[in-house]
Amino acid sequence: MMLNFVLTVTEILSLAASCSIEEEMTRISVREAMRSELEAKKEADLVRAEMLEMKKELGWYSLHVAAAAACRGSTASGGTGPWANSVLAKENTRSCEDQCADTTRTICDADISIQGDWGKAASYTDVVGFFYNYGCETPGNTNVNFDEVKATDEGVLSGTGIAYYRFCCCRKP
Repeated sequence: MMLNFVLTVTEILSLAASCSIEEEMTRISVREAMRSELEAKKEADLVRAEMLEMKKELGWYSLHVAAAAACRGSTASGGTGPWANSVLAKENTRSCEDQCADTTRTICDADISIQGDWGKAASYTDVVGFFYNYGCETPGNTNVNFDEVKATDEGVLSGTGIAYYRFCCCRKP
């Protein structure tokens, strides 16, 4: 047993003699640098994915705030009653009258369609968005691209050829 130990130590010493400490330190440094670079890439990919998700959420939030403002401006009274009025994503094949009826806010005040442009206006005559009010009784334009629920998240971020998104403006009786 002692002989095996001596032989093992001898092998280790002969291996160590054939490899300089500087070479071993270089190999370790290169290995650690590669590991650090891979970790940094993984972290950067994670940050990119999180930022894309935040941009999508901000896009949808901005669209919903714009829809609420459009509903407020589309109603004769500006929205009435002691309760908050609501905005629903418009299903492309149904009327807002029917959609509102399915909620606690059963009265439809408007069926709006809005679209905004990217970027900051450079002048007071730049068009920054478009809108329609289809009325509550019919499905109106049934283009599936106007239906937020059926849209992809990328739709709100595309920046070109953006579809209108449609909303129902509902209130309690």
